[in-house]
Amino acid sequence: MLTKADLRKQVTTLLSNQKEEERLEKSLIIQKKLFDLQEFQNSNVILFYASFKGEVSTTEMIIRAQQLGKKIGLPRVNVKEKAIIPTLVENLDENLENGPYGIKEPKETAQNRLAPHEIDMVVVPAVAFDKANYRLGRGGGYYDRFLKGLSSDIPTVGLAFDFQIVETLPQLEDHDIPVSLVLAN
Repeated sequence: MLTKADLRKQVTTLLSNQKEEERLEKSLIIQKKLFDLQEFQNSNVILFYASFKGEVSTTEMIIRAQQLGKKIGLPRVNVKEKAIIPTLVENLDENLENGPYGIKEPKETAQNRLAPHEIDMVVVPAVAFDKANYRLGRGGGYYDRFLKGLSSDIPTVGLAFDFQIVETLPQLEDHDIPVSLVLAN
């Protein structure tokens, strides 16, 4: 049986070996599926993630969503508390910096923080998802803790390439939280 570490290694290798052009093409297919969702269309404030190391690209999605009048938040991480701080972002070029894990995150400006109840939808990254919408993250537990604190009526949408979806994840634990829906190419 595959361990979480084995699956993480396997999928991150596939992510990093994917050609950039192919990654962006597949990301546009996934973007269309996301934007076609009624939940997306009804949302005013969406918490996205800044794509990292071969993940489904969210840059174009964020820009396009802003053009549609949506307010966009991105996670800032508090490493000490292993917590996500949702933060409003108006300009991707000016408002982001490298975070502690090398992932782009909003610069720290307290007035830009989003309270969880202000968020209408959360777009969630993962190394892998299973058919029951459980996710395998990068191992810090940040999203599991964040999702646990959200109201259950806030849609959570995972974005993945086909090869990131497996039948079942190894070693599911009580604190693992599934997303509402996973969109893939």
